[in-house]
Amino acid sequence: MRPWSQRALDLVEWLGNKLPDPAVLFVIALGLTWLISAALAPVEFEELDPRTVVKGPSGETVSAAPIRVKSQLSGEALVTFLARMVKTFVEFPPLGVVLVALLGVGGAEQTGFINAGLKALLRVTSRRYLTPMVLLVAILSHSTGDAGYVLVIPLGGIIYAAAGRHPLAGIGATFAGVSGGFSANFLPSLLDPLLQGFTQSAAQILAPERTVNPLCNWYFTSCSCVLVIAVGWFVTDRIVEPRLRAVAVDGDLAALPRLDDLSGSERRGLWLGLGAMGLGLGVLGLTAAPSDSPFRSPAGALTAHGAPLMDSIVPLIFLLFMVPGVVYGYATGTVKGHRDIISGMSKTMSTMGYYLVMAFAAAQFTYVFRESNVGALLALKGARWLEGLGLPGQATIVGIVLLSSVVNLLVGSASAKWALLGPIFVPMLMEVGLSPELTQAAYRVGDSSTNIITPLLPYFPLIVVYCQRYVKGTGIGTLVSLMLPYSVSFLATWTVFLLVYWGLGLPLGLQASYVYP
Repeated sequence: MRPWSQRALDLVEWLGNKLPDPAVLFVIALGLTWLISAALAPVEFEELDPRTVVKGPSGETVSAAPIRVKSQLSGEALVTFLARMVKTFVEFPPLGVVLVALLGVGGAEQTGFINAGLKALLRVTSRRYLTPMVLLVAILSHSTGDAGYVLVIPLGGIIYAAAGRHPLAGIGATFAGVSGGFSANFLPSLLDPLLQGFTQSAAQILAPERTVNPLCNWYFTSCSCVLVIAVGWFVTDRIVEPRLRAVAVDGDLAALPRLDDLSGSERRGLWLGLGAMGLGLGVLGLTAAPSDSPFRSPAGALTAHGAPLMDSIVPLIFLLFMVPGVVYGYATGTVKGHRDIISGMSKTMSTMGYYLVMAFAAAQFTYVFRESNVGALLALKGARWLEGLGLPGQATIVGIVLLSSVVNLLVGSASAKWALLGPIFVPMLMEVGLSPELTQAAYRVGDSSTNIITPLLPYFPLIVVYCQRYVKGTGIGTLVSLMLPYSVSFLATWTVFLLVYWGLGLPLGLQASYVYP
């Protein structure tokens, strides 16, 4: 008899897949948001909207407006919705990232360059240690923003298939590392300064002179990598993959790489392709190194938010895979001319039709949901409820983790959620003697853990498409049931880890403390 946990996941999958097609689901959610926003628009709420706070010269709050739900069924809102429909779709954050990166990565895959690289990699990587290896790569991809979603996750499926393991287990493991472990990284990421800005502003509500270092959680997030890899390894090999043994792979098996030895031409082409990639990275390094490099921000930083290098990550991925792929193709004979290159890129893009339909529906819903302020209202109501409980320090930290994880199911952007919750949580915990840095760490744990089970994550439809390459019947329920063990395990173990880390007095990060003042 199957264990109760497996039967529970089967039930989640069955219920989830009974839902309409994901694109239709977003349309239904759009209609519900219209109706809810119209019903709540006349209601006056007491909660102040942190985004409307106006500060005086010395940092004191001069004014702030109560949160208001904006009806999206008014004539003005509907006309704006129609006028913006194309722009809303085109500006949907994942859309350009996915399509541009996929042109390069997909082109390199069609020439055989990526498959040859995987053959070489798998010959030096034990099948036993494949999961921690892909989890580590997934975690390191955070330093490049959202590139891991379009680069690492699909490769996870290909790597597992090539190793004779279920490709959905590879997608699950890499998705868990890229998104579920988003707040774990050995390297500083773009998220650090984004959250720090909101945390510092929130702290200055009580203490105008209080500053927060952008790397105030760095030591904690670095240690968290070990936790995420260990837990992800266990969940993948002991829970997820055994359950997938009954799931047949019905994708394009002929397109999957094989573990045959590299031929002489493949080996030569791989070395030439890697040489081209190394040359490109070298040129990039030399170009970015000077203090007056155009890749640097006005302040001279390479990795700060808004630095040209960070904004160029996706085009660089396109070039650093496309050029080596073309070199490999000519060296091995898989490319005879420019028409073969264009044909390979076109074949890759032809697989994205279903994603474009889902992205269109998701973009329209996301726009209306954001403009209505329904998600913001729910976040503020939850924060006020937690504040009213008056729990002791450790219990409050656990409450912040749990509330952040629930709010994450409704509001996708990590920085947008913290812009709403930070001005409530940070001063609230400062009043009971807990530092802004500790509050931010608790938020990051809750926010990361449920990224992988919310369809409101902008990249969630894309992961469904990745899975459908191997199991065509994959739906929202399939992916949620696949990722639920990771989410629950991360949330439980990471929360305990934070409490133990705090209890041992280990440093959170640079210029960070646990207590205030």
